[in-house]
Amino acid sequence: MQTTLKIGTRGSPLALAQAHETRARLMKAHGLSEQSFEVVPISTSGDRIQDRPLSEAGGKGLFTKEIEEALLDGRIDIAVHSSKDMPTVLPDGLELATFLPREDARDAFIGKTAKRIADLPHGARVGSSSLRRQALIRRWRPDVEVVMFRGNVQTRLRKLDEGVAEGTILACAGLRRLGLESVITDLMPLDVFPPAPGQGAIGIESRIGDREVEKMLAAIHDAPTGQALACERAFLAALDGSCRTPIAGHATISGEKLSFAGLIISPDGTESHEIKLDGRADEAAAIGAEAARAVRAKAGAKFFDGWA
Repeated sequence: MQTTLKIGTRGSPLALAQAHETRARLMKAHGLSEQSFEVVPISTSGDRIQDRPLSEAGGKGLFTKEIEEALLDGRIDIAVHSSKDMPTVLPDGLELATFLPREDARDAFIGKTAKRIADLPHGARVGSSSLRRQALIRRWRPDVEVVMFRGNVQTRLRKLDEGVAEGTILACAGLRRLGLESVITDLMPLDVFPPAPGQGAIGIESRIGDREVEKMLAAIHDAPTGQALACERAFLAALDGSCRTPIAGHATISGEKLSFAGLIISPDGTESHEIKLDGRADEAAAIGAEAARAVRAKAGAKFFDGWA
């Protein structure tokens, strides 16, 4: 392997923080210096498109396309992603097999006029670009107005300060990684406001068959996080999850046991279907796929035809 390992990432402050965390873990695991790595920021279509929801522009792949192209043609050696941004189908020749220990998977509310979403006045505006968050907000508080919020974490917090909305919802994990935990006014309960599949986990994508890279990454892989993500991504894949489908899913690992809770919800928040399954952690993907089949059967074809 070349002397310098090139780490590809989006260029946002959060993406760079995640790339730096990956670099620090590799340095510690292998006794290497910072000079043994190069962090390579790559502009993605998802970062450049700010005028409309991603669901209208092409979906999750907009955050990964250019990075994966760089990985495939050898300009970078690994790619560091927010796992919740990853499509369930990867380009031929690439794999998402390494995960760092998961941060808090919950969503966080940042309120300007009220500390909790439950305390917002009637007609208050809550900003979000996520269809899942929008649907869950509408289910919980159908009387508030959901407004579109695009941009990185700092951009969304600035919009909040400018009065575009009275509150917004962001991933707790991202705020913690940026040292912005102090802006959180409330943490959303998992049972009421379940997270996106993969939320809180950093995933590392690499080329299949690159043995030297595989050996390096194996030293920093967190097996329980990998099992949880295998379940959640299987749930998403079986439901054909994309930026057009409001889907939540969260798996937890306790020893050899896995517990999974999943949800599908209509974009307007008026209809939702939930599923809970327990099983063996080494059968994570099968549990996720079975949960998807069960919740699809519970909802019925009419549910999906109405909004997918």
